[in-house]
Amino acid sequence: MKKDLDQLMQKFDIDVLLVTGAAQHNPSMVYLTGGGHVTGADLIKKRGSEAVLFCNPMEREEAMRTGLKTVTYSQYPLADRMKEAGGDADRAAALRYKQMFADLGISSGNIAIYGEGEVGAFYTLFSRLQEEMPRLNLKGFLQDELLMTAMMTKDDREIERIRLMGNVTVEVVAKTADFLTGHKAKDGVLVHSDGTPVTIGEVKGLINLWLAERNAENPEGTIFAQGHDAGVPHSTGTYSAAVKLGEPIVYDIFPCEAGGGYFYDFTRTWCIGYATDEVLKLYEDVHTVYKAMAGELKLNTPYSHYQVRTCEMFEKMGHPTIMSAPGTENGYVHSLGHGVGLRVHEKPGASIAMSKATDLLIPGVVFAMEPGLYYPEKGMGVRIEDTYTVDAQGRFQVLAEYPRDLVLPLSQ
Repeated sequence: MKKDLDQLMQKFDIDVLLVTGAAQHNPSMVYLTGGGHVTGADLIKKRGSEAVLFCNPMEREEAMRTGLKTVTYSQYPLADRMKEAGGDADRAAALRYKQMFADLGISSGNIAIYGEGEVGAFYTLFSRLQEEMPRLNLKGFLQDELLMTAMMTKDDREIERIRLMGNVTVEVVAKTADFLTGHKAKDGVLVHSDGTPVTIGEVKGLINLWLAERNAENPEGTIFAQGHDAGVPHSTGTYSAAVKLGEPIVYDIFPCEAGGGYFYDFTRTWCIGYATDEVLKLYEDVHTVYKAMAGELKLNTPYSHYQVRTCEMFEKMGHPTIMSAPGTENGYVHSLGHGVGLRVHEKPGASIAMSKATDLLIPGVVFAMEPGLYYPEKGMGVRIEDTYTVDAQGRFQVLAEYPRDLVLPLSQ
C-alpha cells in the first residue's frame, strides 16, 4: 500500500521517486495522485517526505484536488532556461528539472523514474538531466519490485472500486448473453430479423457502448473470439465473422474506470445453442481445474504454487502444458493468473519462471485466476476467469459472481 512506499524506497536504495506524464491512463501517476484532468505533470517524492506535484498553471485547480502540495511550472519559466541553455531546448528542459530538484533539496542520490510518454523524448530529456546533475543516478525497472509491490496490496477503498467495476462488467456480460440468445439462427449462424448475420464486430461495438453507458472504458479492447480464434489465447476475434452456433466463444473482457482507473478482468466461454462432445469435454477439464484451484487457495502461498498444480492436473488429463513442454501452442499455454489494479496485469504473478518472492496471496491482493486450454487446429479454446480478493481475515472471494455455464440456449 502507499503507506509502505518509504520502507520500500529504503529497501531498494531509492532516495527519490519521479513520476511524469498525465494523471489519466498513467498507472503510477494515477496511483500517487488519485487521477484527475492533469494532462502533463511531474510528481517528485523524496524518501521520508510528502510528494510534490508540479503542473501546468492552466491545470492548477485540477492538480490541487489531488490533495498534494502543488507547484506550477510558471515558477520555472522555460524562457529563462532557454537563455541559460543558449537556445538549446533539450538542455533548457533538463535545467528546469534541475531547478525543481534543487528547490526540494535534491542534488544527488538514486532516483527511480516512472510514467507514461514518448520513449525517445524521455530518453533525450533524462540523458541531458544526467549531464547537468552527474551526482544523480537515474534508474528505471524492467521488473519493478518497488512501486508494483506497494500497488499489489489494496486498501478497502481500492477493493470497493474494483468490485464496482466487476459489477459493471457482469452487467455488460449479461446484456451480451441476452443479445446473443435473443436472435434466431439460420444455416448455423445468428441472424437479424432481415436475415443478415450477427457479426463479432457488431457484438464488440455493443460491448463498448454498454460499458460507456456505465462510465467505464475499454482501452485495451475485448477478446470475443470464436472457433479457431478461440484457440489462440490473445486473438481478439475476426471483426467481420458471423457468430456461429455450437462453436466455442472465448469472451475476455477487462474494462476500467473512466480516466484510466481500476480494472476488472473476467472471462467466460460460451457455445450458442449447443456444444459438441469434444468441446464439452474440454470445458469440463478447464472447469474441473478452476474449481480445484479455487478450493485450494491458501493465505501467504506463492501464486506460482497454483501454476504448478494447474500444470500437473492438466497433464494428468492428457494435455500438454508449458511446464512439461515449454513453448507449446496447444493445451495449457499461459500462467494461471495475475494481479489486477490500475493495470490489467500487476503483482502477484503466477509464472513459475518470472514470479518473485513477493508474489504471495496475502490480505489486500486482488488477482485474476484463468485456467484455459487451446487447440486452434481443432477450432476450439476454453478459458474461465474470475477476479478474486483476499480479505483481512485471509478469506478468498470472487468480487463479482456470474454463472459459468457453457451453453447459452436460444430464446427464439
